[in-house]
Amino acid sequence: MHYFVYHSGELYCEGVPVRKIVEKYGTPLYIYSGKTIRRHFKIFDSAFEEIPHLTCYSVKANSNLGVLSLLAKEGAGADVVSGGELERALRAGIPPKKIVFSGVGKTVEEIERALKVGILMFNVESAEELYVLGEVAQRLQIKAPFAIRANPDVDPKTHPYISTGLRKNKFGVPEEEVISLYLKAKENPYLQPIGLDTHIGSQLTTISPFIEAVRRLKALWKELEGLGFELSFLDIGGGLGIIYGEEEPPPPEEFSSAIIQELKGLPLTLILEPGRIIVGNAGILVTKVLYTKSNKEKNFVIVDAGMNDLIRPALYQAYHKIVPVLDRGEEEIVADIVGPICESGDFFAKERRIPKVKRGDLLAIMSAGAYGFVMSSNYNTRPRAAEVLVEDDQVFLVRRRETIEDLLRLEEIPEVYKI
Repeated sequence: MHYFVYHSGELYCEGVPVRKIVEKYGTPLYIYSGKTIRRHFKIFDSAFEEIPHLTCYSVKANSNLGVLSLLAKEGAGADVVSGGELERALRAGIPPKKIVFSGVGKTVEEIERALKVGILMFNVESAEELYVLGEVAQRLQIKAPFAIRANPDVDPKTHPYISTGLRKNKFGVPEEEVISLYLKAKENPYLQPIGLDTHIGSQLTTISPFIEAVRRLKALWKELEGLGFELSFLDIGGGLGIIYGEEEPPPPEEFSSAIIQELKGLPLTLILEPGRIIVGNAGILVTKVLYTKSNKEKNFVIVDAGMNDLIRPALYQAYHKIVPVLDRGEEEIVADIVGPICESGDFFAKERRIPKVKRGDLLAIMSAGAYGFVMSSNYNTRPRAAEVLVEDDQVFLVRRRETIEDLLRLEEIPEVYKI
């Protein structure tokens, strides 16, 4: 359930008409519902309440400080994949001991910072990374808590670009090499093994790949116990999907029940890294119709948002429902909804049946709360959109709209080229 609903033919976010928000903040505009984020987090987190667990929100899904601060107040931890995301989580008030650091390319500087602030653990993704982690920890005289991210070669049955648990993916350590890495870590007293980790992909709509991955982790866990390792945390990542169109992902209660059943009897704290399921349907991207046109083959609706604002349709051929902000009961047409970017891949929908629109109308691109603004760019020197967060009848600007001056500020013209 989310809090974007129609009242008398007008789309609202919680208690505020979307049209009114746009009148103040313009378009393109990301709008997030605080109630939806809070509701989704509570449902997911409480589904695991019968076992020790830590829900570390996946910051990459939506890293706005307003969103992170809301989740921090709800007790969320954070899964970060960069030094920047670490600083965002800390700035939002998430305690370091609730932060896990994932990602295949951690730099020395990022490792140093994370060690100094005292994060819960590093999810290590290669033998070389483990070596560097130990080297930095020894230099700083700080023990580095870590888990090895096992790649279990499990097919998550999702889009290839968001699959992470297959042997051909860049993520994690091959399952058969995990034990030897833990044994190798014993050579450095500043490496502290405290967990085991995996993450097999994003937007999964069935439970079976999770179960297969968990079973493989259990086998590794028991083998490590037999070798004398005392681990505390089992991190199974995130990836549970949401409804964009016709998908039927399992509800969190069904997911948790299956996972808990698999882990019965193991003395551990489960770490979960949900992202999309918390914020995906908690946000929309509102865009204004600039022009409409037709040729002998197609109708086009040209809007002021582009692939630089929301790249998922161009990158993944992802489906997003698109609805009018004011539903006037117009007849439907079939059209391509496209942006102003000079790329043929700049589209939000192709051959989509939508109500007939005209210049100046507003459209809401639904389910844009995850992997929306965070993946936006300044291609074609386009300032990025503003972001607002709604709580009941209050609207908070949580990121102002960029200006052209913002984009030019970091650039310099060499003296020899100045006219």
